[in-house]
Amino acid sequence: MDEVLWQRVEAARGTLPGTALVPLPDPRSRLFAKLESTNPSGSAKDRSAYWILREAVRRGDITRGTTVVESSSGNFALALAMFCGRLGVPFVPVLDPNVNTATERVLRSVCARVEKVEEPDSAGGFLLSRLDRVARLCKEIEAAYWPDQYANPDGARGHYELTGGELVAALDRIDYLFAGVGSGATVTGLSRRVVESNASATVVAVDVEGSAIFGAAPRRRRIPGIGSSIRPALLDHATITEVVTVSEVDEVAGCHALLRDHGIFAGASTGGVYTAITRYFASHRGPPPVVAFLCADRGEPYRDTVYDRDWVAANLG
Repeated sequence: MDEVLWQRVEAARGTLPGTALVPLPDPRSRLFAKLESTNPSGSAKDRSAYWILREAVRRGDITRGTTVVESSSGNFALALAMFCGRLGVPFVPVLDPNVNTATERVLRSVCARVEKVEEPDSAGGFLLSRLDRVARLCKEIEAAYWPDQYANPDGARGHYELTGGELVAALDRIDYLFAGVGSGATVTGLSRRVVESNASATVVAVDVEGSAIFGAAPRRRRIPGIGSSIRPALLDHATITEVVTVSEVDEVAGCHALLRDHGIFAGASTGGVYTAITRYFASHRGPPPVVAFLCADRGEPYRDTVYDRDWVAANLG
């Protein structure tokens, strides 16, 4: 283990204070939103990125001579860029045309090298193309390290220890947990921690149309966040009770409802989860259950897409 890097990892832990859990008025449930959007780089991905890098340094997989290379639609790349910067380790993100303009601008300002694939893969999306580029870069770059966010159990462990630990400490009871699914790290870590403390909890995974995660045929999606062209290996370790699928239009509607009704300026995946919650409990009668979900990222990167009516009309209309 590189002792200098380990000291930097331990120092970086101090930049991850607990995020707030806030109650949201709701007629049919006791609804709580965990504001992961307040993490330093703006999303829940800070938790998984930190833990992956932490464990890689501890094992000696990352040293001061390593270059980290990873595929990302945006938030995970931002988180890795931030933490790699703190560690003094180069990071090469591999992006695609769906990345938000603001996110790409930040990454190009802080990373010496940014790769961007332009050609869709056989599934109509870009994930497989990004992963192919990562594989080639790992052969080209000496001492490259690939975090592999779709299969690395350390990413899920970060949400188990940090996000999930904070959530169960804040709520005496959780009847329902709603979690969007992309790489699988968030739902896997959270579901395991919540069910350990609340054996009867229902875990609802939220996916988006066009995603192949739960067996549907993949097709092109225009909004980064939840959904994937592959089934992440991490899901084999998740505790999922039900799956709800929303459309990209639903993601937009949920974002606007959160902003209008609760003053929460959230990203697309959060909008999709919020729409799933409101529909799920639309006909609920009886005592209100305790429902928790994550505001996974901020709305700022989506100003030109989800919050732009012209873009929505042109791309999702």
